[in-house]
Amino acid sequence: MSNEGLIEKFIGVMRVEKGLSDNTLQAYRSDLKLLCQFLNQRGKGLLTVDRDDLIEVLSFMKDEGRSDASIARFISSLRSFFKFAMFEELLKQDPTSYLESRKAWQSLPRFLGQDEVDQLLKQPDLNSDLGIRDRAMIELLYATGLRVSELVSLKIADIDLEKGVLTCLGKGSKQRLVPVGRSALSYLQNYIAARYRLLSKKTSEFLFVESHSQPITRQKFWKIIRGYGESANLGHITPHMLRHSFATALLENGADLRSVQMMLGHADISTTQIYTHVTTDRLKSTYQQCHPRS
Repeated sequence: MSNEGLIEKFIGVMRVEKGLSDNTLQAYRSDLKLLCQFLNQRGKGLLTVDRDDLIEVLSFMKDEGRSDASIARFISSLRSFFKFAMFEELLKQDPTSYLESRKAWQSLPRFLGQDEVDQLLKQPDLNSDLGIRDRAMIELLYATGLRVSELVSLKIADIDLEKGVLTCLGKGSKQRLVPVGRSALSYLQNYIAARYRLLSKKTSEFLFVESHSQPITRQKFWKIIRGYGESANLGHITPHMLRHSFATALLENGADLRSVQMMLGHADISTTQIYTHVTTDRLKSTYQQCHPRS
């Protein structure tokens, strides 16, 4: 049964057996469709979702500025659906069973270490214009911590290669300046020539384009980076993991929390503070491994 069919079957059962209001049923449908959209980008469905998928989507929602109430409702919808799936014997294990506390769903999804990032960056074929574009996109994503929606929305006018900064329009139409590192700038400069060839004498205001001159979509980039992750034997890689990797790398190398908050475009510094747990854990691990009296 398709994801849509599963959702409608669930909605029907909730309507008949629970007598829920239309508003509640519509909230269930909306939340489950949001999960499906996320899973489709990972090549998965409602009956193959796992713990890591849920941590990723919840962290994504938090990072996108969803309120705690919105996230709590989303979790409630998922719990109801998977309880139904278990009763129907469609699943052997409820993937929401670990979401018993706020701390559980605020866990940081997997991020990439420097060696893993380097391996990922080696995958695009730099002998092709599309490969040059992909390398520039991945370099820029890791160099700036942009959301994937912000990355694909960049205009050619948003990049200042001489000053090494970009202007980003983030959540709530808030504009911010983000510095761009030397490596990313170098690959962006290489891409500009490739972009001209991809456009084939057509024009576009968007920085990253397809071979038919249309801007690359968020869904397409998800598929691209997932393919590179698999070819690099890194497992399932998402653009959001590079955003986490950017923030973690900055804090591990001494960046202050407020600066990282500004670069990520977080409205509330408490959202950024989740990364401090990672750096603290890394420090403890290093101490335990290296100190003679640990």
